[in-house]
Amino acid sequence: MKQIIAIVQPHRLEQIEHALHGLAHLSGFTIFPARGHSRGKGPHHAFAATEWNPDAHDRLVLMMFCPDEQAPTVVEAIRVAAHTGLAGDGLIAVSELADVSRIRSGERGDAAL
Repeated sequence: MKQIIAIVQPHRLEQIEHALHGLAHLSGFTIFPARGHSRGKGPHHAFAATEWNPDAHDRLVLMMFCPDEQAPTVVEAIRVAAHTGLAGDGLIAVSELADVSRIRSGERGDAAL
């Protein structure tokens, strides 16, 4: 099983949701509002004093769990839907999950997804 976390631009949410809802058997996803600091444009990617703008760093974090074989499809759907070609489009991280347990039914592993 995989955990997928994507940090994306808020204005791309509708396209991302549409892309994910178009995938077969996606178990769902959770969306969190977030604020962050991107890589700076100064020497060694440090922030230069003139580039900080607190209003320019709103993002959304999407989190989801899926079977191993579905992860590449999910990642590509998010990547295509979130892409604008501009700096700050976001990141997608995929990590291995040891286990998942559904609270309501007690199902574990892929059955819980």
